Amino acid sequence: MPKPVCVKRKARPTSPYNNHKRTHQMTAISSVGVVGLGSMGLGMARSLLRAGLPVWGYDIREDVCQAFVAEGGQPVTALANSAASGDLLFIVVVNAAQTEQLLFGEQGIAARLRPGAVVIACATISAAAARRISARLAEQQVLMLDAPISGGAVRAAAGELTIMASGPAAAFERAETALAAVAAKIYRLGDEAGQGSQIKLVNQLLAGVHIAAAAEAMAYGIRQGCDPQALYDVISHSAGNSWMFENRVPHLLAGDYQPRSAVDIFVKDLGLVLDSAQDAVFPLPLTASAHQMFKQASAAGLGREDDIAVAKIFPGIRLPSAANEEM
Repeated sequence: MPKPVCVKRKARPTSPYNNHKRTHQMTAISSVGVVGLGSMGLGMARSLLRAGLPVWGYDIREDVCQAFVAEGGQPVTALANSAASGDLLFIVVVNAAQTEQLLFGEQGIAARLRPGAVVIACATISAAAARRISARLAEQQVLMLDAPISGGAVRAAAGELTIMASGPAAAFERAETALAAVAAKIYRLGDEAGQGSQIKLVNQLLAGVHIAAAAEAMAYGIRQGCDPQALYDVISHSAGNSWMFENRVPHLLAGDYQPRSAVDIFVKDLGLVLDSAQDAVFPLPLTASAHQMFKQASAAGLGREDDIAVAKIFPGIRLPSAANEEM
């Protein structure tokens, strides 16, 4: 397997005339589509617009689509027709089933894509699913980048995602400008689909375990009489800190469980990790425990809340409430 390459995005030129190669690439792209204008996809679509690319966006929610058109995105009258006219198609949906339904289901986008077009599949899926989708697209002479994303809604909006991608060199070349518009770091992980998705699953293993551990630590500290804010301040500046602790615990302190990433995302993603480990007969005890915690939270009706809501499964504690709930 070739050594992974990380491409850090350079600062965008202030004028199209001071980077001839980039200008040529931009004018060569007839349109870029983003299917799935959720918290990640909408930020990516806006980042593509800021880069000067001709972008259309599609979501099953009509109000979201119209709002994006109002910001300068191209209108979409029919998804299949828009896909047929494009060079690049970002698919930013939840899972493999949704990705395959869009491409090969009733709407049949894959059959309408022009030969040589590039599908950039961003959902967290198994490596096996990524290879399967790539093979089916190849039958239509369409290239695919297995390109899961990381960074959350804030970095998506800023065009500063991390993309862990694998696929043919020709796909990377054609998508270079668009990838640079949405990501601060682009890891090239090989020329075959599946390699990007497998590394994303390792990332999700760690993210899920860290969120579960953060929730457990906060619940334990609160139960033992610690002030929640003081507990966060100390741990976030101590050796026990993690990126997830520092990022998610403020939601808990604010009593804010509006989903940036929902509990059910980790029910799904840790399930994918465990399924792949089952196939390899490989033990993942911490992942299994974290998965059970997220499943318990989901079963309690918390599946659509922010993933730090997993802290609510612990009995005998009172978590901080939102300011308007205290009045």
